[in-house]
Amino acid sequence: MKNRNVISIALAGVLTVGAVAGLTGFTSKETAVATSFSSESDTEESTTTLLTTVSDDSVTEESSSSTSSSGTLTVAEVAAKALPSVVTITNTSVTELENYYGGYYGYFYGYGSDSGETTTYESVSVGSGIIIGENDTELLILTNYHVVEDATELSVGFIDESAAEAVVKGTDASIDIAVVAVQLDDISSDTMSEIAIAEIGDSDSLQLGEQVVAIGNALGYGQSVTTGIVSALNRTIELDSYTAEMIQTDAAINAGNSGGPLLDMNGRVIGINSAKAADTGVEGMGYAIPISDVTSIIEDLMNKKTRTETVSEDESAYIGITGQEVSSEMSSVYGIPEGIYITEVAEDSPASAAGLQAGYIITKFDSTSVSSMTDLKNLLAYYAGGETVEIVVSYQSNGTYIEETIELTLGLLSDYQTESTDDSTGLDDSGNSERSGGRGSASGNN
Repeated sequence: MKNRNVISIALAGVLTVGAVAGLTGFTSKETAVATSFSSESDTEESTTTLLTTVSDDSVTEESSSSTSSSGTLTVAEVAAKALPSVVTITNTSVTELENYYGGYYGYFYGYGSDSGETTTYESVSVGSGIIIGENDTELLILTNYHVVEDATELSVGFIDESAAEAVVKGTDASIDIAVVAVQLDDISSDTMSEIAIAEIGDSDSLQLGEQVVAIGNALGYGQSVTTGIVSALNRTIELDSYTAEMIQTDAAINAGNSGGPLLDMNGRVIGINSAKAADTGVEGMGYAIPISDVTSIIEDLMNKKTRTETVSEDESAYIGITGQEVSSEMSSVYGIPEGIYITEVAEDSPASAAGLQAGYIITKFDSTSVSSMTDLKNLLAYYAGGETVEIVVSYQSNGTYIEETIELTLGLLSDYQTESTDDSTGLDDSGNSERSGGRGSASGNN
């Protein structure tokens, strides 16, 4: 039976060490197993990009030539094999804070206002990632969602100390993973000869006490290698916005390590380093997402269309729903999935045609998790009317929630606009539910 001890965890940005008692998630640097990139002549006709997995049989054959008497690699050999597929990720974001000093004191001393002014500032954090594949135009990198969250700019640093601009290709915040893409044209041939794609192992076959290696950009100082053992499996921990079952290890994981790999002693990625315990008297409790639990989701994100520009206003998409957020707190209290609870479906709308109904909860849109109407509208800004996407919904049946994937063909907003269509905020008078359409509008039938 799986161990169900629940440990409270909080995600933190790079170098935010010891700020919160409990568990802290840290951004980190990418590591993976070195395999060569395919040449043009080796490229398959299929447009699907998959992870590079390695069977135990092939590893046994490879290890027979190793100098290690145990048939596996030494820590030094694992590090040498993995480093070419390790990257750093730098996230530049903009944060807005309320200026209580200017508001409160300014009101009484004759400047500012009593409402509290806001100050915008730019922050930079660093994390880690794992090179997991390439397609015809992009190099694909796996990391944690919290490493790239709210990014206005992303850059990736490679083993040869070169760097390139990156964009978010797809995310799943519900399990804290993301895939980012770097244009191959932005990477020099010299760098391409130095880097490698990670090999993916099998986290389901891990055993307690098995030795592992973690590599990442600890404290932002550059690549570091730590080693330890698998201390626990299926350890249930609570993060800021979700609960997950993770691999526990005593290999040191610090600020800057999130998104980096946890490796077995054959140099295969068996986990994504994500968090550590950070409390008085707690030592050697780091956590990694088991790679086998998220392989299919990662491959879905790898094969999403990279969207970097919003569509024009005359191409804006329309769905036709009114919805309300199901927060993590509501999910915990009432036992319902996080996402967007549909309160109303407009007649003759794309949502109606797809079979969506009031009471359904939308949890994913085109492989990306959504938890609010704002999330959905932000995504819709990159999709044109007429495109068909898959959405994941949950609905109740006989007292339990059933998950279903539905194909939704987006409508063209201009075809549904009427005088009653709210094409600005999409928020009703109550402030609780919103209408979903393109570029801030949705139902149009209120």
